[in-house]
Amino acid sequence: MLITFEGIDGAGKSTQLDLLKDEYKDAIFTKEPGGTNLGEKLREILLNDKISRVAEMYLFLADRAHHYETLIKTNKNRLIFNDRGFVSGISYALANKIDLSLESLLNLNKIAMQNNLGDKFVFFKIDRNSLKNRLSLRSENDIIEQRGLNYLMEVQKYMEQIFKENNFNVLTINATEKKEKIHKQIKEFIG
Repeated sequence: MLITFEGIDGAGKSTQLDLLKDEYKDAIFTKEPGGTNLGEKLREILLNDKISRVAEMYLFLADRAHHYETLIKTNKNRLIFNDRGFVSGISYALANKIDLSLESLLNLNKIAMQNNLGDKFVFFKIDRNSLKNRLSLRSENDIIEQRGLNYLMEVQKYMEQIFKENNFNVLTINATEKKEKIHKQIKEFIG
């Protein structure tokens, strides 16, 4: 089963994934970008270099295609937790005002993932003030986080839209809840 954790920076995905690592020792924990050697190189570029927004979208897609082929597909009989996936990719592209429709972006991601978009999604939704507080605690923000709160909230709005318009099996989390409560909700959702 492929379970993808989606949400903007600072929403709490990594915290919850770390908690799950203690309980699902045989599961694979990965991330996009960065779950493969190529992904690590692309992550470095995406988070630190100023590149065009179209190039950014294609680098995310390249990472996703390679990640799916080399890690997800080859471990399809295992439990896989993915920190970010195609919903993030599409949402960032839409927030970047890439001249493609949601449907076109979804089709590009279906190609990258060989029509296997995953089984379950955990969507972390956070309010603006909580996000502002969390990001202010970080010593340094990457290039994407530096685009500001308005940008990140717009990305989240697109994530929400994608989940509403598609028939994905999704658990929406109030990211401001206590981490223990969120952890319990996620475990129940995993089943």
